[in-house]
Amino acid sequence: MTDRDAVPPDPAVMRKQYRAAGLAENELAATPVEQFARWFKQAASEAHLFEPNAMVVSTADAEGRPSSRTVLLKQFDQQGFVFYTNYDSQKARDLAENPYVSLLFPWHPMARQVIVQGIARRTGRDETAAYFRTRPHGSQLGAWASEQSSVIPTRADLDASYAELAARYPEGEQVPVPPHWGGFRVAPQSVEFWQGRENRLHDRLRYVTQPDGSWRVERLSP
Repeated sequence: MTDRDAVPPDPAVMRKQYRAAGLAENELAATPVEQFARWFKQAASEAHLFEPNAMVVSTADAEGRPSSRTVLLKQFDQQGFVFYTNYDSQKARDLAENPYVSLLFPWHPMARQVIVQGIARRTGRDETAAYFRTRPHGSQLGAWASEQSSVIPTRADLDASYAELAARYPEGEQVPVPPHWGGFRVAPQSVEFWQGRENRLHDRLRYVTQPDGSWRVERLSP
């Protein structure tokens, strides 16, 4: 490798000109969840994006120190957006101190993104167990093997933990739901739909919840 090959590209000159059709107020669904369902279907079934349910989950601890990570959305309905995690993880510890959370769906190939801001609450154990049973056997074992966000000596330690669990619960044998693992449902307070437009004059339409449970739609300057 030459020194020239080692030089990274300059991010300041990297840009794409968005030319997608815009997003108008009269095109929106009555609720943000209905609008999300429309865009999610287009992302998954029409654009065939890789893991369109991947979202950046941003949390903050009691001191306001933020952290972000990519998590997979597993359910959404009028009650909110659901994901699952280890309750001893960084994100879960943050949410125990500060339940406010932001979810970002970065659908770059479509020049779209959706930002959900709301309050996260744990799902019930029955709901958690029902979802856990749908996971592949290996993922069920992984929920036990990984002490998420904790420091471990080596990769070999993690692999050894998984191997011990695989021997204890072979394929076909039911794996119990870990007591430290479960879901969070994010009840949205605002949901922004962002559509990239030419000359960086993007469309940004945001639903904001009202005291009576209805939604107000407002347009944001790009």
